[in-house]
Amino acid sequence: MTAEPNGSLWYALQVRTRWERSTANLLVGKGYQIILPTFKAVKRWRGNDKAVIAPLFPGYVFCRFDANQRLPVLITPGVVSVVRRGSVPAPVEDWEMAAIERVASSGVRAEPCPYLEMGQNVRIGDGPLRGLEGILISFKERHRIVVSVSLLRRSVAVEIDRSQIYPIRTTGIPDLRSFSIMPSFEPAIA
Repeated sequence: MTAEPNGSLWYALQVRTRWERSTANLLVGKGYQIILPTFKAVKRWRGNDKAVIAPLFPGYVFCRFDANQRLPVLITPGVVSVVRRGSVPAPVEDWEMAAIERVASSGVRAEPCPYLEMGQNVRIGDGPLRGLEGILISFKERHRIVVSVSLLRRSVAVEIDRSQIYPIRTTGIPDLRSFSIMPSFEPAIA
């Protein structure tokens, strides 16, 4: 990570719900560099669909500042806190900010999604495999879910659209359901 000559880095600010835009405007007015990536969403309001611009990271605004001079940022209306590790503000990696800026300025359709890591237990939320659980892997730049039969020590990899999978919260105890061939059934939502 490289620092600007004045010591400023990118930080994620937690802001009040639905205050992202107004807080970003106030920070820009104070002279700070802000990134508030947004996307077009369709919201149902009073029986009608309405197109709205919503933040890609609800509840967060990215701001470049010197962490040693953060009081003016913290007293800005809408700012709850600076995201930190322990008691120290944690800067966002420069390459991550560059990627966010690139996505935001590209015009490509983007939307929020759950954070997933390779090797994580996931569940398919839609389609013919709805409810199936497995382990997320990447093979030849495609996402796959591995479903295993531990008794046989055999696995099957299923290619899946990334938008259909959701993380499974684990408690540190192995979830044996993720190793079954049969999907865990959930009631269908009409």
